Amino acid sequence: MTTPKIIALIPARSGSKRIKDKNIKKLGNHPLLAYSIQSALESEIFDSVVCATDSKLYADIATYYGAEVPFLRSNIISEDNSPDIDWVKSILLALKESGREFDYFSILRPTSPFRLPRTIERAWNIIKNNMNADSLRAIEKCSQHPGKMWVLRGGLLLPLMPFIINGTPWHSNQYSNLPEVYVQNASLEIAKTKLVFDQNSIAGEVILPFITEGLEGFDINYENDFQAAENYILTEKNILPSIKQIPYQIFK
Repeated sequence: MTTPKIIALIPARSGSKRIKDKNIKKLGNHPLLAYSIQSALESEIFDSVVCATDSKLYADIATYYGAEVPFLRSNIISEDNSPDIDWVKSILLALKESGREFDYFSILRPTSPFRLPRTIERAWNIIKNNMNADSLRAIEKCSQHPGKMWVLRGGLLLPLMPFIINGTPWHSNQYSNLPEVYVQNASLEIAKTKLVFDQNSIAGEVILPFITEGLEGFDINYENDFQAAENYILTEKNILPSIKQIPYQIFK
C-alpha cells in the first residue's frame, strides 16, 4: 500500500483583535507559532509543513523556524470571520496547481503550544488505521455540561438542550446521570484533502474523536491564557516542544 502524503497547515493570520500579534507573541523564549512548527517537524509524519499567513513578518519568522511559506494569504480570506475552508482550499489548490498534491492535511493552530510531536503521532496513527474516516478532530470533555445551560427568549429561560431522562429534564438531573459531552479544542484536525475539493468541507461526515490529554488541548486566546501558559512552563518540565534555534531576533 502506498504511504499517504500529508501536509501540516499552520494558520497564522496577523489581525488578532483580542491579543495584538498573538501568533508571534513571545512564550518562553520563542514566538508562539514556533512551537507548532517544531512539533510538526519533529513528529516526522509530514511531507511538508506550511505556514498560512498574510504577513511578511510572520512568514519570515515561520521560515526561520523551518516551515514553508510558498505565498501569503489574501487579505480577503484572513479576516476575523473568514471560515477555515477558504484559506485551506486556497493553499491546497495553489500547491496542487504547482504539482504538489497530498492525501491528508492537518491544521495545527499556533494557539496550542503544548501539543507535542507525540500528540500528532498519536492522532495520525488513529486516522491512518481508519481509512474509511473522513477526518479526525481533537476534543475534550466539557467542564460545564450543556444540559445545564439556558438561553433567553422573550425574557424567559429556555433549556439549551430540552432533553429528558426517565421523565426528568437534563437540567434537573445530577451531572453523573447525564451523558458525557465533548467540546472541540484547537489542538489539531486531520482530514482527507478530497473533502475540500469534493464537498467544500474540512471535516466531512465520518469524524473520528481524538481525546486530548493533559495540556495538549490548552488554547491561548486571552492575556490570562498567556499568563497561565507561562506559569505552566515554570512549574512543569518538558511541556513545550524543544527548540534549538536561537530565538528569532525580534525578541532579542
